[in-house]
Amino acid sequence: MLQITDNLVIDAPWIDYRTARASGAGGQHVNTTDSAVQLRIDVRGCPTINGYTLTRLRSLAGSKLTKDGVLIIDASEHRSQHRNKIAAAERAVALIQQALVRPKRRKPTRPSRSAVKRGEQAAKQRKQTKRLRKRPKVE
Repeated sequence: MLQITDNLVIDAPWIDYRTARASGAGGQHVNTTDSAVQLRIDVRGCPTINGYTLTRLRSLAGSKLTKDGVLIIDASEHRSQHRNKIAAAERAVALIQQALVRPKRRKPTRPSRSAVKRGEQAAKQRKQTKRLRKRPKVE
């Protein structure tokens, strides 16, 4: 069970933890323990995640979300399997919480009349400066 917010919980049937041997350096210990953890959450099948959150999660998760709607989080930064499980769960919770937040819509703005006037004045000044750089016409 993952507690996302006060009123959003993902139950155990939708969560699957898989373990594997972590890659990289670690001496003899790394060859004997399955400390890397892969957390898999079936977000498409989970009834607590609604349509908007699922759509937003697709855009935020990127390659972490499969075509079947399974969110996959890998964790292997700790030597302990238990700590890697906690790290993977925390990352999944943070990602789903981020998907729950609706971004504010951008309100298009227009420059003020005085800002437009200042821009026009600056353009005139640049034109005048460049005009003065030219060679004078000889008649």
